[in-house]
Amino acid sequence: MKSPRRKPITAIEPALPLISLRMPKDASFVNLVEVVVPKCSRDELVLSTENVRTFLGLLEEFRGADLLRRHGLQTRSKLLFCGPPGCGKTLTAEVFARELGLPLIVARLDAIISSFLGETATNIRKVFEVAAEQPCVLFLDEFDALARTRADGSEHNELRRVVNSLLMLIDRFKGTGFLIAATNLEEALDTAIWRRFDDVIVFELPTKREIRRLLALKFKNFPAPSSLYDRVGELEGMSFADIDRICENAIKRTILKRSKTMMDVDFSFAIREALRRKEVRKKLQPR
Repeated sequence: MKSPRRKPITAIEPALPLISLRMPKDASFVNLVEVVVPKCSRDELVLSTENVRTFLGLLEEFRGADLLRRHGLQTRSKLLFCGPPGCGKTLTAEVFARELGLPLIVARLDAIISSFLGETATNIRKVFEVAAEQPCVLFLDEFDALARTRADGSEHNELRRVVNSLLMLIDRFKGTGFLIAATNLEEALDTAIWRRFDDVIVFELPTKREIRRLLALKFKNFPAPSSLYDRVGELEGMSFADIDRICENAIKRTILKRSKTMMDVDFSFAIREALRRKEVRKKLQPR
């Protein structure tokens, strides 16, 4: 079976030129974030048809923001990414920033969340203020660590104050870029968080069609047997990240064997290793 022709995500227009981020004078801000120059392109991303349509709509709104504002309309700028780990939330944020031509500010939660009373809310405010002052994409990964439900009796008052502050900051965010929050524990989010976002985008485990597209992408420049695409069923239930690792390990094994073409046995070995890692994780997870 021949590998399927992969249709790249076609933006309405080519990606916009990347603008640079003006760093604030406050030195403490540097420790709270990582500023990423987006390098991953749309051709490296596999998304569901529904999510492709959503992102194309967001890109169109961004490019036509001035026209919409003249009609008294606001663009969608606050997005919540939900779904299991390894399904493309972080990669999508980077590709989206590149398409927009905007720098990507990734909040460092280990630095933002402080053991000192009141300091966590102050750190969050600093990050939001910079993101509101200039065009950029502010990415809050593991968002549940900040926006955990206030109904949880085990949470102390300081964390509840953090959620209250976060709700206010999201409400007031009027930046010319985007705020993207991502979580794989959406059930842990405070109920008041959801209506603060303009759109919620769900990332799910890949379908058979998306697995084939990912395989075509990973073996675009490395010879692989055509029978590989008949084994998609063995990869169902795995995340994009799991499949990506399987492909890379199969390629590494082939190269180390000094072979120019990957064999079925190399791919089988990589799958067995992935299943072994999965079993190890199950055993080590707390019950």
